[in-house]
Amino acid sequence: MFLRPRSLREAVEALATPGIQILAGGTDFYPALGDRPLSAPVLDLTAVRELSGIREEQDAFRIAAGTTWTQLLATPLPRCFDALKAAAREVGSIQIQNRGTIAGNLCNASPAADGVPPLLALDAEVELMSRAGTRRLKLGDFITANRKTERWPDELVSAVLVPRTIEGPSVFLKLGARRYLVISIVMVAAILEGDGKGRVSKARVAVGSCSAVARRLPVLEKALLHADMKSGIGDRAEDKYLEPLAPIDDIRATAAYRRDAARTLVARALEQCVAG
Repeated sequence: MFLRPRSLREAVEALATPGIQILAGGTDFYPALGDRPLSAPVLDLTAVRELSGIREEQDAFRIAAGTTWTQLLATPLPRCFDALKAAAREVGSIQIQNRGTIAGNLCNASPAADGVPPLLALDAEVELMSRAGTRRLKLGDFITANRKTERWPDELVSAVLVPRTIEGPSVFLKLGARRYLVISIVMVAAILEGDGKGRVSKARVAVGSCSAVARRLPVLEKALLHADMKSGIGDRAEDKYLEPLAPIDDIRATAAYRRDAARTLVARALEQCVAG
């Protein structure tokens, strides 16, 4: 069974089909399928117009779940979104960016998902819909482990909501074995908001690929408050602030290398936030 609804209401109703799988951009769906034929019902969301586009609301930016990375890059957004746009340019090739969706990147729940650290730094929330209604979860609560989320089988992600909690320059940095088309060893997103007098009034720092899920560094964020927004701010990225991270050894890097690289990238991201 292959269902392709044209409205969000029809899509939510179709989720009642036992064992149905959701297909959006397909950039994870088809590689995971490999050479095997489809063995379960499929819900194709690509014709649902309500799941595409970015809208500015009174208290938040609403990124519809099916919005592609290319659409995100083409949308004028405040500077705090620069890190997310930089991450968008790192999501595979241009062809993948044309098809891959924002929500798909989150639902895949890979520890190396490029979109997660910038969205964590933006205090993003995930909106989920089912026949029972709508609920919202903080992104940090939505992704619970490697490849696991809090989405229930009868739900779909309808939007990613970015509240207006922070303004200012943002930076995304990614370390991999090569420059392009690579799974990250470490990635960092940072946002700094100034108080108008040259000091930090708000700070957000998130690190990916160094734990089963991407992590914010709240103790470092607190330590950055009232710091001068000038060269040298990266020196505040001390090892003790990386304690929430739990890197592992794998074929791409050792845990020790990841931890050291994370500290270096956090420092560089903070420096780049104040460089302009």
